[in-house]
Amino acid sequence: MTLKIDDVAPDFEAETTEGHIRFHEWIGDSWCVLFSHPKDFTPVCTTELGTMARLKPEFDKRNTKIIGLSVDPVSDHSKWAADIKETQGSAPNYPIIGDTDLKISKLYGMLPAGASGDVSKRTPIDNLTVRNVFVIGPDKKIKLIIVYPMATGRNFDEILRVIDSLQLTAKHKVATPANWKRGDDVIIGGSVSDEEAKKLFPQGWKTLKPYLRIVPQPKQ
Repeated sequence: MTLKIDDVAPDFEAETTEGHIRFHEWIGDSWCVLFSHPKDFTPVCTTELGTMARLKPEFDKRNTKIIGLSVDPVSDHSKWAADIKETQGSAPNYPIIGDTDLKISKLYGMLPAGASGDVSKRTPIDNLTVRNVFVIGPDKKIKLIIVYPMATGRNFDEILRVIDSLQLTAKHKVATPANWKRGDDVIIGGSVSDEEAKKLFPQGWKTLKPYLRIVPQPKQ
């Protein structure tokens, strides 16, 4: 299964470190970041889970829930949490899914449909493609997919930046330019005529090209 932006995120039921969930129901009216890991007790993922724990207040401000996934059992996740706290200063303060039957990893296209076997005997290399970030909106549609290699830690400041852009552009008829961050100028959406733009942006805008109109960021 190949998932694309604007597809409905597949729903599922799963056991997590915070109990049983039904994914869509758990998301509710929030945004969501689902980020996956090939194996517990792996070095790069240890730093990522600790980083997300420290950044959780920033995701909370954006009405965004965090949920992790690893193919190992929930009991292992709980043991791993102690290592994460010891080495990173913060233990996970969000649920982590146990995907021991690989069902969710396959449902989200992170492992081949034919993948199988005892997860305790699967190595990180066996699961190296389980290194994804999915940002999902309150409409349960996928807004962003990023796939990382095993040796490269994820940049969660970038995930926050993208969520800022997604939430802004969902509310206003604008787009965000390269390297945009909250508070920077934005671009008037290409589908917005000048006549409509006059109503939406009465303060005016700067025209660099007819298709490139710059305006201060609207208030969120």
